[in-house]
Amino acid sequence: MERETLKPRASWQRKFEDLGFHFHSLDDVYWDESACYRFSTSEIDMIEEATWKLHELCIAAVDHVITKRAFKPFALPDWFLEYAVDSWNADDPTLFGRFDFRYDGINAPKLLEYNADTPTSLIECAVAQWNWQQEVKPRHDQFNSLHERLIERWKEIRDHYENPVVYFACVKDNVEDFGNVEYLRDTAMQAGVNTRQMFIEDMGWHAGSEQFVDLDNNGVPALFKLYPWEWLAGEDFGPHLPASAIPVIEPAWKVLMSSKAILPVLWELNPNHPNLLPCYYDQDKLPSQQYVRKPIYSREGANVELHTSRGTIAQPGTYGAEGFVYQAYSALPDFNGNYPVLGSWIVGDEAAGMGIRENTQQITTNTSRFVPHYFT
Repeated sequence: MERETLKPRASWQRKFEDLGFHFHSLDDVYWDESACYRFSTSEIDMIEEATWKLHELCIAAVDHVITKRAFKPFALPDWFLEYAVDSWNADDPTLFGRFDFRYDGINAPKLLEYNADTPTSLIECAVAQWNWQQEVKPRHDQFNSLHERLIERWKEIRDHYENPVVYFACVKDNVEDFGNVEYLRDTAMQAGVNTRQMFIEDMGWHAGSEQFVDLDNNGVPALFKLYPWEWLAGEDFGPHLPASAIPVIEPAWKVLMSSKAILPVLWELNPNHPNLLPCYYDQDKLPSQQYVRKPIYSREGANVELHTSRGTIAQPGTYGAEGFVYQAYSALPDFNGNYPVLGSWIVGDEAAGMGIRENTQQITTNTSRFVPHYFT
């Protein structure tokens, strides 16, 4: 694993806009091709293996939580927990997820967290960096089958639910979320799924027909939402979800996997696993005073605190009311002041590709840059 500096392509912005990637310069610099990361084939094999193995461990961890009814750390309403259990027992299919790894090219990848419910950076990973690789490193390869696997997985989900119309929803006035949803909607359409676009704010519950509807009072047969389950459960219409029987992607059981409350469960079930970091609900159980405090639910590094021998680094935010987990601190590798986090994708049950976010500090946030990769 090496970080290389490069000269950005001329007019790369126009090329990406032609591909539908319009938020490439969010916060001034988001996509950054002045650098890239090079990997060996054996390193990619290691990352791919860690991805599907951790996916299996996460499935087992959710099964453990449900079997033991160990729901308290997840801080969810009772009605929603039963809804999630029913979703699990019905084997409602999952589309995707993204593992965030600490990896330095020497030691095994370590799981930092699992974005299992609302993972983003899709179009930049599946489309933008593939376009970059084809033009800049055409003699090499990239760990990236995300686009093709999404289409194939949509076909399976389409058949599972007997091909309903799927509404694709996110919040209004968020260009990044909208870009991710429109990309996913495109992959679904390529799989033969009949789709509609809708904003979460425009979805409501129609008491007379006892169904979810759009602004025109058309029924919503199925829903893909880039909107966290814990938020959806808190909406006024949330308690109607169980009675509606509406298929939702990601399914309700994924909230247990996406919550950082699953991290102590993973460690409890798999102590000393090479791809896991020690993690507990109680900071005192960690043998070291160096640790990371993470909210049970949070986004983009908000309210994360690093407690290290050099002091504390804290990211502001509005999360943490539900509680925290305490994970052993493992410093991100330092590439001349740049700290990368590897986002490795799972689609269905298959490892599907990788994207890299890097920052000039140890906490990855919404302003962290996306940097492409290739392997030889």
